[in-house]
Amino acid sequence: MATTVYRARMAKTIGILTAGGDSPGLNAALRAIGKAAIRSYGMSVVGFRDGFRGMMQNRYVRLDSEALSGILTVGGTVLGTSRDKPHRMDVGGEVMDMTTVMLENAAALELDALIAIGGGGTHKNIARLTGKGLPIVTLPKTIDNDVARTDTSIGFDTALGIATEAVDRLHSTAHSHHRIMVVEIMGHNAGWLTLGAGLAGGADVALIPEIPYDIEAVAAAITERKAAGSTFSLVTVAEGARPAEYRARQQHLREQIAESDEKAQIALEADLAALRAGAAEHTIDLADELERRTGLESRVTILGHVQRGGAPSPVDRQLAAVLGTEAARLVEEEAGDVMSAIHHGLPVAVPLDEVTGERKVVPPDHPWIVSARRLGISFGA
Repeated sequence: MATTVYRARMAKTIGILTAGGDSPGLNAALRAIGKAAIRSYGMSVVGFRDGFRGMMQNRYVRLDSEALSGILTVGGTVLGTSRDKPHRMDVGGEVMDMTTVMLENAAALELDALIAIGGGGTHKNIARLTGKGLPIVTLPKTIDNDVARTDTSIGFDTALGIATEAVDRLHSTAHSHHRIMVVEIMGHNAGWLTLGAGLAGGADVALIPEIPYDIEAVAAAITERKAAGSTFSLVTVAEGARPAEYRARQQHLREQIAESDEKAQIALEADLAALRAGAAEHTIDLADELERRTGLESRVTILGHVQRGGAPSPVDRQLAAVLGTEAARLVEEEAGDVMSAIHHGLPVAVPLDEVTGERKVVPPDHPWIVSARRLGISFGA
């Protein structure tokens, strides 16, 4: 009896939020954190609605075992999410720094810690709240798989399965109609999804942000297949993949901006914005150019947000369970400002200052790259 009274009196209260883009497995992570916190450590759990905005507006719901029941296989996040930044939040039409308000709301709820589930942008935003008395634990989630210092992120496996299935399905129509099928897959800065789906789905070309491509080399790879008797080609392209000349121009403008005075920077930043805007329909332009150069009809499929939706895969559910229960344990042991991550298959706590501002991109010697080249997949370079 004495032990029960002591645990009840000393129990912690934690807050949870999901921020940034939605991702398969968010609900599985919420469930894992909440159930471990309640059942193993006797904690109380508060969930903030719609990410950082909900924390700023003090909109929350109590997460008990009943609220967490039945959400394991549900896509999206029952708490809702947003891309608001704590230090640049639109409040009544005015952009304001709301970090102090958020911390005051956490103090009013007597939170012992905050657990945030998010990607690279969320980790940058969390940095605004660290070191101010509220211990924070994060979980990595993003279909892009680009959060640093973790083997994988919640949502990646599900999105990879969706993208691979799309590539599989397009194989048959490409073969039947003797076409070039160009499939745009999510990934602005990292090519994990595009490379993974291309390798698993048997693509002939994979264009990723890490390897600027030469359109002539891409067309040549397709033309060689045509000459060898292949009547179709399948191209997977990341939404952030760009030709080498684009990357060179982009880098040149960035260097000029860094070296120029304030007046010149304004004009140069406008040039950079115009360059980005001109690439808005990059994949469609790519398909048109390949059709012109190869003489093969081309078709474009843009997967878009379908990659974010639906029930999480078993792998993502298991990952969410491990990372979520570890996050609850870290809070119980009063570890703050760390990310609950996976390294070589094992759970680890990574200091947030080693994650913030870093991005995990595909290295040139990654086994997927090596295997793809051996299989004859072209990167256009």
